[in-house]
Amino acid sequence: MKYVRQFLIIIFISFVGELIHYYIDLPIPGSIYGMLILFVLLQFKVIKVEHVKDIADFLIEVMPLMFIPAGVGLLEKWGLIKGVWLPLTITIIGSTLIVMVVSGRVSQLVIRKKERLNQES
Repeated sequence: MKYVRQFLIIIFISFVGELIHYYIDLPIPGSIYGMLILFVLLQFKVIKVEHVKDIADFLIEVMPLMFIPAGVGLLEKWGLIKGVWLPLTITIIGSTLIVMVVSGRVSQLVIRKKERLNQES
């Protein structure tokens, strides 16, 4: 029952995000609104981490399965993609490297700032 309750919390928040997307005409997916709502609720302790932790861990474990339909979709559209595969591949690799570098730098800055705060305390 615990897992059902946790899953319903996440589904309800996702549903609210989809409703916001439906009523606000911005090019932001409903899932992003849902993640932001969940983040805010967790930050302000409206929802405790324990209320969603177990099912969130499970969903993260099975997340790679969610990429299978997208991969199959790409294979089905190979006729459209084969003409632009090289620029597409370069763009994907380049953007992945940029995200990795920026994420690493931000992580280093956060770690250094935490260390400075701990040393000052």
